[in-house]
Amino acid sequence: MVSLSVYFEGPFWVGVLEMVDDDRIRVTRFVLGSEPTDPELYEFLMRHGSALLEQTASARAVPAGTRAVKRVNPKRAAKLAAREAARVSTRSTASQEAMRVELESRKQEAATDHRARERELAEHRREVARRKRVERRRDR
Repeated sequence: MVSLSVYFEGPFWVGVLEMVDDDRIRVTRFVLGSEPTDPELYEFLMRHGSALLEQTASARAVPAGTRAVKRVNPKRAAKLAAREAARVSTRSTASQEAMRVELESRKQEAATDHRARERELAEHRREVARRKRVERRRDR
């Protein structure tokens, strides 16, 4: 089952694409910018829908029932229920967990890519300095 939720977060409107299969959930989050109208959202999905589905399918799966239910004070339960009823978004805690896991994996990939680029740049700088040293010695 695939579902799309659009909600307001900070200064931007955000979309969350959830894919649930066999008690596993995969999630992709994307920023829409200003509030999208229905035709704009339809056009966006027609243009980027397949890429979003592929990104969601490649995201790390998280078990849908990962959180244990613990006993809550009745007053707090009523407060939480009222807050959930007022909430526009339909994101589940499992989808939030999947988004967190996906964000962490992207951060790790970006960090390793950054370290590799920095190593390549440092190696390039050393090579340029070595060439300059060799050229200076040849000029003597």
